[in-house]
Amino acid sequence: MPCPCSPARWLRDFFSYETPKSVVVKSWVVGVVNRSVQLLILAYFVGWVFIHEKAYQVRDTVIESSVVTKVKGIGRYAGRVLDTADYVTPPRGEGHRTPQLPSSGGRWGDSYVLAGHLGVCGGHQADRDGEPDPGSLPGGVLTGRCIRYNGTLRSCEIRGWCPAEVDTVDVPVMMEAENFTLLIKNSIRFPLFGFEKANLPPPGSGVSLSRCRFHPELAPLCPILRLGDVVRLAGQDFPALATTGGVLGIKIGWVCDLDRAWERCQPRYSFTRLDGRAHAPASGYNFRHARYYRWPNGSEHRTLTKAFGIRFDVLVYGNAGKFGIVPTLINTVAAFTSIGVGTVLCDIILLNFLKGADHYKARKFEEVPEVGAPTSPPSPSASARGGLGGCSRDKQSTDSGTFSLGL
Repeated sequence: MPCPCSPARWLRDFFSYETPKSVVVKSWVVGVVNRSVQLLILAYFVGWVFIHEKAYQVRDTVIESSVVTKVKGIGRYAGRVLDTADYVTPPRGEGHRTPQLPSSGGRWGDSYVLAGHLGVCGGHQADRDGEPDPGSLPGGVLTGRCIRYNGTLRSCEIRGWCPAEVDTVDVPVMMEAENFTLLIKNSIRFPLFGFEKANLPPPGSGVSLSRCRFHPELAPLCPILRLGDVVRLAGQDFPALATTGGVLGIKIGWVCDLDRAWERCQPRYSFTRLDGRAHAPASGYNFRHARYYRWPNGSEHRTLTKAFGIRFDVLVYGNAGKFGIVPTLINTVAAFTSIGVGTVLCDIILLNFLKGADHYKARKFEEVPEVGAPTSPPSPSASARGGLGGCSRDKQSTDSGTFSLGL
């Protein structure tokens, strides 16, 4: 008679079917572990998934936004009074100025030699030697000619505006700018829900735009911000930032729960510096621009300005959520399914670590032959051992990884 451990027996066991069997185990240890795991899983889904993360909602992460800004303030700089027409970009700012005009014939060649931007060409060489060493050439175009700079030096000729800009001038800071105000008008829309709102207080709210000033605690919804406060809230020092220039980010966050009242959807402001920090290479923010004039005699002049300033980038982000039946059902089913993890953990403890694990295995797993198939009574030796140790009655369970022993 072939041994039940033969390949034919393993093949038959492989194609067998297993159905759950309920076994009530009177064990305090297993019972406490089971209920504790179930309560932890239930608390996680109720507290974190549904209440904190609002997993029952449909969320719209596409936010449509428009931003309009307006700066107000008057200050004095270099003996003149400046208003928004002078210092608001793009591209405007204040720095040192260089009055310039084209040189005779539209060419000049001496200023850059003094600044050290160009190499010196050969003393008695032809015009074709009027080429500089590789390097930067601000403010002009090479003509290819080598002209005499003094009795011993010859320099490359450049066509451009002169005199050259002096980039080493220390410029003062217009400290009145610290008290300038910035009005931000921001309108947003969540297209999935057709929800629209603006950051301006609605009529009848009791908030006066002419008097309010933004404060993170006292007036967090006022859209008028003092520049000094913005710089401070971004963790910067105003005099130092105004000296080198910089880029500050004003972030407006719209995170709305549309299951609540319309008035509860409010913006939240935060501030940060976006450009390179101090002492970093090429830190700060500056740019150059020119104003052109034509004198009565027809000659053209210009004033070149290298401006150092503070640029504000308004960044709008957000999302909105509203109750939806589909995400509610999906997360509810996931919660009830996850509660079954407690049963798996208790089975592992019950069948592998507790005293009498073999006894529990014999009660949990039972082999039932197909109806009509011949059965043979167990041998006396197998019955005396309670079904332990005989390979003819062992069976590998595919759901928990334990061996079931026939009764």
